[in-house]
Amino acid sequence: MVVASLIPLGFVVTGVVESGWDSIRTLVFRPRVGELLVDTGLLVLITVPLCAVIGVAAAWLVARTTLVGARWWAPILVAPLAIPAFVDSYAWVTVVPSLHGLFAGVLITTLAYFPLVYLPVLATLRRLDAEIEESARALGCGPWAVFVRVVLPQLRLAILGGSLLVALHLLAEFGAFSMIRFDTFTTAIYEQFQATFDGTAGTMLAGVLVLCCLAVLVLEALARGRARYARLGSGTGRTATPTPLGWTQFPALACLTALLAAAIGVPLYVIVRWLVRGGATVWDGAELQRALLQTLGYGVVAAVATTVLAFPVAWIAVRFPGRFAKVAEGCNYVTSSLPGIVVALALITVGLTYLPGLYQTTTMVIVAYVLMFVPRALVNVRAGLAQAPVELEEAARSLGVRPVSAFRRVTLRLTAPAVAAGMALVFIAVSTELTATLMLSPTGTATLATRFWSASSELDYAGAAPYAAIMVIVSLPVTYLLFRQSQKAAGI
Repeated sequence: MVVASLIPLGFVVTGVVESGWDSIRTLVFRPRVGELLVDTGLLVLITVPLCAVIGVAAAWLVARTTLVGARWWAPILVAPLAIPAFVDSYAWVTVVPSLHGLFAGVLITTLAYFPLVYLPVLATLRRLDAEIEESARALGCGPWAVFVRVVLPQLRLAILGGSLLVALHLLAEFGAFSMIRFDTFTTAIYEQFQATFDGTAGTMLAGVLVLCCLAVLVLEALARGRARYARLGSGTGRTATPTPLGWTQFPALACLTALLAAAIGVPLYVIVRWLVRGGATVWDGAELQRALLQTLGYGVVAAVATTVLAFPVAWIAVRFPGRFAKVAEGCNYVTSSLPGIVVALALITVGLTYLPGLYQTTTMVIVAYVLMFVPRALVNVRAGLAQAPVELEEAARSLGVRPVSAFRRVTLRLTAPAVAAGMALVFIAVSTELTATLMLSPTGTATLATRFWSASSELDYAGAAPYAAIMVIVSLPVTYLLFRQSQKAAGI
């Protein structure tokens, strides 16, 4: 898995080295690269903290306060994950045609990705033992001090894991930014590879993007540290007493309502509006069925393959932390930050050179999905293993249970909810992938995402609406499954 993850990175490095210093100096040290670096950097620096604040605040309101309807708010706040970011762009551009630039990018990606932080934080909050907080209160700490000094440090892994996924999404996102005419490294790389056959300028930009990803990974690793968060007997912890909201109940409800109206209401309204305008003529039953079946097939196979391959890497990272574990884990994150077009070109180059029979086959498409989306499974599996104490497995072995059986009956059962959550995240990502699918899939393949993109690129918004609607309908049950499995991982 580690060796395979190095293929796209090797493609970029080889391209940069073969170009020579003169090309590097000419193509990298120029104003255009500086502009892209500023735009991409500002996007990450603004969007990631916003997603973290919104995700933590929403999770706290749902899990630790007397919020009216908290039981219903909890799953609904995960629903934005069912709407692809490029569908959000499609919707917001329809409502506000002048929307473009950095503000538009921050708005759309924040609405699309804040659940990536909300979900793990909610699960962690519900798993925490309230006795620690009660002890802090008994020592004279107020509610805010308890949250900052006791609760927030225990949420560190969940916040960092979710924020890392948000950052990687931002570095690799293409469709959403293309629609709102906001240039990042990803959109610029796509334009370069389309404009020139050799793609030297695009390879240089991909090299800079790899360095950006490495910086994100280093910062996340430093912030994560080596702390352990497992607790024996997860079912014995005391449930926290909800904090009364009092007069802040109405502002809290208003904020959550506005958040969901922007993240879910606008896209659904626009989809329905275009469906009504298009009428029955936009519903091509044969094309829709073919796109749906191919999307489901790719999604299920890639989700299973990705999660199975991510498990050994997560196991090493949690149980045997060290330099090798960090390198093995980091390689997967670096690859996932590369745009789909770079991963696709790397696989095409390697495939045509060494395995020509794999070009434009389903196998190559699945390999691309695994390389691109393994962090979505890895983050969840790693979190599940971190909360599955090794002492339980050791106790089982001390009672005469064989190591493999102890692993299957203890550790694997405890991590099963996290594994299912990782599979759900991968399925959603595969169902909305664009560029790699367009370049690598066999002739005649058409997924929901590619069909939507073809129609919307031709400004046929009515023709794109049925594919957007089916993508949302397909993703909603998987998103709910993701929510339920995350709650099971929290012992709920």
